[in-house]
Amino acid sequence: MLEAIFFLPLLTGLLTLCLPVRSGRVVLMAVALLHLGLTGFCWLHAPAPHLPTYFGNGPAGVLVLLVISFIFVCIAPYSIFYMREQEMRSEPIFLGCMQLFLGTMSMAALADHPIVLWIAIEATTLASAPLIFINRSKKALEATWKYVLICSVGIALALLGFFFITLALDRAGIDVPLTFSALNEAARQLDPLWLRTGFIFVLIGFGTKMGLAPMHTWLPDAHSEAPSPASALLSGALLNCAFLGIYKVHCLMVLAGLGEFSGSLLIGFGLLSIAVAGIFILNQPDYKRMLAYSSIENMGVIALGIGVGGLGLYGAMLHLIHHSLLKSSLFLSAGNLVLGFGTKLVAQCGGMARLLPRTCLGFFAGFLGISGLPPFGIFVSELMILTGAIQTGHPIAAGLFIAALVLVVAGFARIATDMAFGPVREEVLVPEQTVRIVPPLALLATSVLLCVWMPEPLYETITSTIAMIGGTLHG
Repeated sequence: MLEAIFFLPLLTGLLTLCLPVRSGRVVLMAVALLHLGLTGFCWLHAPAPHLPTYFGNGPAGVLVLLVISFIFVCIAPYSIFYMREQEMRSEPIFLGCMQLFLGTMSMAALADHPIVLWIAIEATTLASAPLIFINRSKKALEATWKYVLICSVGIALALLGFFFITLALDRAGIDVPLTFSALNEAARQLDPLWLRTGFIFVLIGFGTKMGLAPMHTWLPDAHSEAPSPASALLSGALLNCAFLGIYKVHCLMVLAGLGEFSGSLLIGFGLLSIAVAGIFILNQPDYKRMLAYSSIENMGVIALGIGVGGLGLYGAMLHLIHHSLLKSSLFLSAGNLVLGFGTKLVAQCGGMARLLPRTCLGFFAGFLGISGLPPFGIFVSELMILTGAIQTGHPIAAGLFIAALVLVVAGFARIATDMAFGPVREEVLVPEQTVRIVPPLALLATSVLLCVWMPEPLYETITSTIAMIGGTLHG
C-alpha cells in the first residue's frame, strides 16, 4: 500500500507525457484525488511495518506526505485553467512532470532508508527541472541550470554525510539494518565523531535543497521563473522533503546524546536564513522573488524551532503545515497577477484592489498570514517557537528572531500595500475567473480552520513526530 502512493503518480506521469492535452488534464485531476485518498488511508488505517523495509509510515514522513497531497489537490485544478490562459505548447510535459514531481516527493516522505531518501530527493530535482524551464526563456534556462547544479552538489554532500553515518555504525561494531528506525534504536552505540561529521554534511547538503542561507542561491531564480503552480509546489512541498532529511538525522543526533551540537547548528542556520531573507525582501522589485525569499525565511524559522527544542519543536511542525498552505496560496494568487498584469514587477502592479479585487483579497490575506498575524496559524507557531527558545535557555536567539521577523514583515508590508493600493493601471490583460480564485482561498481557509480547530488524528501525528526527541506542547 505504501509503495502505491508514489508508484501511482510516477506511472501516470510517464503515461501523461504521451497523452493528448485534454486527456492529460483529466489524469492529473484523477491522480490528485486518488493520491489524497491513498495518503488518508495510510495515515488513518495502514499498520506500521514490523520488519525493516526501505519505506515506512513514520509520523514525520506521514505529516509531510499529508501536506504534499493536500496542496497538490488544490494546485491541480488551478494548473489546468492557468495553463489554458498561458496556451503553453509543452503542456503534456508540464502535466506529466507535475505528477512525476508528486511521485518523487511522496517517495522521499515515505523513505526509511537513508540511501532511498537520497535517491528520492535527487529524483525530485530531475522531475521538477523541466517545470522551471517550461517557458524556455533565457532566464528560465539560467534558473534551471542553477537549480540542477547547485542542488546536485548539495545532494552529493548529503550522500557523503550518509556514508559518514554508515561509518559511525561500522565503528560501533553493531549489526543493524541501515534504516532510520534501526539507527534510532542503536543511536547511543554509534561513534559520536563520525555521527557529528555526518550531520554537518547532511545539514549542508539537504540545507541546500531546503533553501537555508547561505546555500539558498538557486531558490529565488527557480521560484520566480517557474509557472506559478510549479512555484507553489516547489515552495509548499519540495522544501519540506529536504527538511525531513535533516530532521531525521537530527533525531538520530538527539537520541545519541548529541542534540546540543546539532541543535546549535540548526539555530545558527535558521537565524542566518531569516536575516538574509529579510535583507533581500526590502525593496524587492519582483513579487515572485519576494515570495521566494519569504520561503527562505520560513525554512529558517522551522530550522530554528527544531534547534531550540521543547515547545519550539511543536511550533516548527505547526509552522511547516501553515507555511505550505499560505505560501502555496500566495504563489497561486501571484499566478493570477501574472495573468492579469502580464508582469512580475511590483512597480507595474498597482491598483490590485480595484482591478483584481478577489485576487487582492487572497494575496493580501496571504501576506497577513505569512507575516504571522492572527487568525492564521503562523501567529501561533512563531509564538510557540519564541516561547520555546526562551524556555530552553536561548534568549539571544529569541531576540535575534524577533528583530529578523520585524525586518521581513516591514519589507513584505511595503510591497504588498503598494501593489494593493498603489497607482491604478488602466486595464488588465486577463480578467479574474472563479476557477482560479477558489484554490488559493481554499488554502487560506484551511490555515484559518487549523488555527481554531485541529483534528485529533493530525494533533496525534504532530505529537508523535516530536515525542521521540523531547518535543512537547506544554513547555
